[in-house]
Amino acid sequence: MTKEAAQARADQIRSFQEELRMLDAEGVASLDAGTWARVRAHQDRLLAGFSAAWDIDISGRQKQLSLGMRVIAFLGAAAMAAAVALLFRRIWGHLDTPAQVTLLIAAPLAALGLVALAAHRDRSGYFATIAGLVAFACFVIDLALLGSIFNVTPSQNAFLAWGAFGLALAYARDLRLLLVAGILSLLGYLTATAGTWHGVYWLSAGERPEHYILAGLAVFALSWAPHGGRTTFPGTYRLFGLLAVLLAILVLSNWGASSELPLSSRAVQHVYQVAGFAAAAAVIWLGVRRHWPGTTNLGGAFFALFLYTRFYDWWWAWMPRWVFFLVMALVAVLLLMVLQRLRRAAREVTP
Repeated sequence: MTKEAAQARADQIRSFQEELRMLDAEGVASLDAGTWARVRAHQDRLLAGFSAAWDIDISGRQKQLSLGMRVIAFLGAAAMAAAVALLFRRIWGHLDTPAQVTLLIAAPLAALGLVALAAHRDRSGYFATIAGLVAFACFVIDLALLGSIFNVTPSQNAFLAWGAFGLALAYARDLRLLLVAGILSLLGYLTATAGTWHGVYWLSAGERPEHYILAGLAVFALSWAPHGGRTTFPGTYRLFGLLAVLLAILVLSNWGASSELPLSSRAVQHVYQVAGFAAAAAVIWLGVRRHWPGTTNLGGAFFALFLYTRFYDWWWAWMPRWVFFLVMALVAVLLLMVLQRLRRAAREVTP
């Protein structure tokens, strides 16, 4: 059993206990004292085992506190990484070359040791996340400065190395923040590589949004790869892969001059405006079909965004402002009605 599966089982136990109390209070169903005592004892043993093994949340209060702890862990990790980068910048000019190389080699290794220590001492993963992001920052600084010291020609391969390091650390310690760092680095590598295939210098590849579409599709495809039982990782790949695709289409639907298509800027915008609605609708359909709530929400958000940007282009210049916002509100009501009908239809076919 993974930590995610243990958390899901704990949530089911808590929901079962609450529902059973409500049924008993409403006089619908109840368990005799002996049966209820055996059920509670079994569930308490399960929860105690889950908490000891994975430090999961076994109460609503713990879940609320965990959300705040995740936010604090992210802010702390970002602050610690920034502190390490600024410390390198401050002392770098006072070191000779051997000391610089030694420091660059030792820093990520020491940070990896901190990750292992934090993961051993704290099962929640919050302190390991902070140490992991510090290790990732040290590795990024390591490659950048070593390349500068030895006059290595810069290339997009650095993104591949950063991505591999972040993904390896994420899978080794089940750290989603490091997974995100690895995915973003991988997106940078794939985007730059796709640009070089079209004869674009790798640093300028990001100026052509089509490269992000190819990179995003590749990352999205990785969601079907085996992830060693880490049930939250595929959703992260899907989210960032589709986000890259939809953002690129949104940019192209408004700034056609950045496209590589052999068409006029206006024609490119029209092509990607249609493609944006089709892609957002396809993402919604895929999310509903596969039961991926995050994918469905992402597609719905971008469908509304594509729609509202089109309304702005068509009507903002000549329509009275109050009429424009009234139309926007009415469209929102219409979309809610359509989604409500789809929701009811889904409820009717649910066994």
